[in-house]
Amino acid sequence: MRLQELLKNIKPVTIVGDVETEITGVNIDSRRIKEGHLFIAMRGTQVDGHKFIPKAIEQGARAVLCEEMPATLADGVTYVRVESTEDAAGKAATIFYGDPSRRLKLVGVTGTNGKTTIATLLYNMFRKMGHKCGLLSTVCNYIEGEAIPADHTTPDPIELNELLGRMADAGCEYAFMECSSHAIAQKRISGLKFAGGIFTNLTRDHLDYHKTFENYRNAKKAFFDGLPKTAFAITNADDKNGMVMVQNCKAQVKTYSTRQMADFRGRILECHFEGMYLEIDGHEVGVQFIGKFNVSNLLAVYGAARMLGKAPDDILVVMSTLHSVSGRLEPVHSPEGYTAIVDYAHTPDALANVLNAIHEVLNKKGHVITVCGAGGNRDKGKRPLMAQEAVRQSDKVIITSDNPRFEEPQAIIDDMMAGLTAQQRKNVVTIVDRKEAIRTACMMAQKGDVILVAGKGHENYQEIKGVKHHFDDKEVLRDIFANQ
Repeated sequence: MRLQELLKNIKPVTIVGDVETEITGVNIDSRRIKEGHLFIAMRGTQVDGHKFIPKAIEQGARAVLCEEMPATLADGVTYVRVESTEDAAGKAATIFYGDPSRRLKLVGVTGTNGKTTIATLLYNMFRKMGHKCGLLSTVCNYIEGEAIPADHTTPDPIELNELLGRMADAGCEYAFMECSSHAIAQKRISGLKFAGGIFTNLTRDHLDYHKTFENYRNAKKAFFDGLPKTAFAITNADDKNGMVMVQNCKAQVKTYSTRQMADFRGRILECHFEGMYLEIDGHEVGVQFIGKFNVSNLLAVYGAARMLGKAPDDILVVMSTLHSVSGRLEPVHSPEGYTAIVDYAHTPDALANVLNAIHEVLNKKGHVITVCGAGGNRDKGKRPLMAQEAVRQSDKVIITSDNPRFEEPQAIIDDMMAGLTAQQRKNVVTIVDRKEAIRTACMMAQKGDVILVAGKGHENYQEIKGVKHHFDDKEVLRDIFANQ
């Protein structure tokens, strides 16, 4: 593909060299550059890609997209200076991979909590309805049934377009993806055409990156600002930021709610640990999920399926067969008669939602023991809030290590404990070793109790000092139960 063609949606400031140069690949990582590639120099949060322009040329790059021209220009290399390589990267990748988002219907899901559940349920639902589909999620990416490990909630723009291109080439009619606030702010989704967007909710998260809640909110809102008139936007009317998201949205706006008038409405009729009976738009349906927040998730799924042309009865029949996503309110039953729930909840609001769901089912007939921690090198402000939420809705709390990354686990625990009063601390135990913390919770539990192991969910590792060690909460629980 000629460089000139790759630049058709980009406005260069300066071009030095031949735009007729043949380009064989596009990349933002100099280590992956091969002969004939276009190297895009991105200014990352940790590293400035401009420093690696010489390395990329040494690897075989024949063109460079940059924000600042190097002091020395290599012979035979075309340099294209733009205002923002962050914005240009997605547009170039979209063209190189054949504009894949226009060859299928792409639906994005954004918000603090619920993204993985909604995107995955839509993927599973539409496959059960006979459609070929792709999924881009925190847990795993899928092209039809082929699993592709996920390192980020939303991949970089090159990998993203490559995956979408593979989906389109495989005959996928739909693709469902999580759109993280980082990805939106960093314009990883630049150049993509969305058939629809879904807003879940907005609570405190990622302030280590966005700095203020307003910046975080505006990153989410930018996704809806960019939807075309031909798309749909489904927003949560129960969230105070739900209508803010769609203030400047050109797409067709629809709402969902469990509490007020909306385009798609639902409520709980009965609730058990095995699932719930719901009323959705006047129809009764049994589902294999628990918790009011999951009613909201299912309403978003229902609304999106309706907007994609599916009949209510067909949607509800398939919905009744769907299962929860790995590590989301996933039960592990003890032979001793108590239940452990593994969940990815790693924000104060997510923790509150999961504990609410557990109490809805328990109905004061058992005790709740919560094991939780907080991630290292992330928003420190949410640590005391998580501890407060855990104590507020639990009979006993064990605060432990999550993914400490490059921080000391005890320092993170101390930050969480700082949010508690002397009275609250009486029901809290701190154990740095996560396996021992889970084992201690199991020793405390009696028949009919529930242990919530929160924070890691589907993750099968613990990241300590830059190294990922195998650790799976579900495996730990099953090993403990096998030796009881």
